[in-house]
Amino acid sequence: MLKLKFLMLGAAILSLSACHTMINVSTEANDSTVKTNQAATSISLSEDGNTYSVSSPINSFSDFILIETQLGGVAPRVVDMDTVVADLAGYDAIFVGEAHGHAASHYVQSKIFSGLHAKYSDIALSMEQFERSQQVVVDDYLAGKIGEETLIHDGKAWDHYRSSYRPLVEFAKNNGLPVIAAEVPGNMVSCVGERGPDFLNELEGEPRTWIAQKLHTGDGAYKDKFYSFMDAAAGHSVDDPNESAEDKERKKFYRYAAQVSRDDTMAESIALHMKANPGRKVMHIDGSFHSAGLLGTVERLQIHIPDIKAANVHPIIVDDPKNPSFDVKDVSEGQYLLLIYPTPKRFVQMKNISAFIARTKGKIDENRCAY
Repeated sequence: MLKLKFLMLGAAILSLSACHTMINVSTEANDSTVKTNQAATSISLSEDGNTYSVSSPINSFSDFILIETQLGGVAPRVVDMDTVVADLAGYDAIFVGEAHGHAASHYVQSKIFSGLHAKYSDIALSMEQFERSQQVVVDDYLAGKIGEETLIHDGKAWDHYRSSYRPLVEFAKNNGLPVIAAEVPGNMVSCVGERGPDFLNELEGEPRTWIAQKLHTGDGAYKDKFYSFMDAAAGHSVDDPNESAEDKERKKFYRYAAQVSRDDTMAESIALHMKANPGRKVMHIDGSFHSAGLLGTVERLQIHIPDIKAANVHPIIVDDPKNPSFDVKDVSEGQYLLLIYPTPKRFVQMKNISAFIARTKGKIDENRCAY
């Protein structure tokens, strides 16, 4: 059971989460913009069946390639950061999905956020990586009332905060920009996964404000996508032979409701902030599953603000960095695709997975249902 809880938690966190030879990322050189434009336009794409191949390699974890697709509305093409930022500045809500912990993914988030701010100063940063219950801690840090160590501990920051999210938060702090702690507390996600959406009726007082007022669990493309993910991911399929078909379906639905509790809470957090601050743009960062194809969190934000103009940048970890490619189906995942270097396998043998679970038991227990 412990193993299952951990894998479920991991899936929820992951979900669901620059090529220097072609892109000049220096902020010191006066001609960096010219070099960037020339380098990006020198890279070509070729289509072979269901695959697009890129003519330039991705040489390291700090390198990347940006592809414009406009959700399939234009023929894919390689673009530079300036082009991306100029386009995204025309949207109200900008979602930048991430591959959690990936250097290039987080670097691009920072570059987009600072670029957007340069073009439109009234912008807020919204983060999956801080829970609603810790908003006051985040606000205190931005106001200089507490230090970073207190933010990390009391704010329950993610383990890789310093390497992944510090640049974004520091940019917001130094420029007087709001940071929205958008996410639902992890133990509430676990409760929804165990008890279903009716768990919300058990909450009262302040804790009730930490999760969305309503969970949108109806049928649709996002539900189909998440069910397919559960069926395909080891440890997430509901295939216990001792359970009835009804119990399996209920368990599957509860897991989806847990996922949705994240999407609905983040969407509601963004919507409440935008309604309280008319005209303000928001850039939101989340695990890429939450915003791919403008589903998940994005479509729920559109329920709150139907006329909102939203865009998404979607990361793709390529299989072969020397010959990067992406699938035709990927072109509909965002206005822009971010191709990045492949990450190492976390585990190869099951005994190593078990050992990891054993030594991280404390973290698992922190996210158990406690209500």
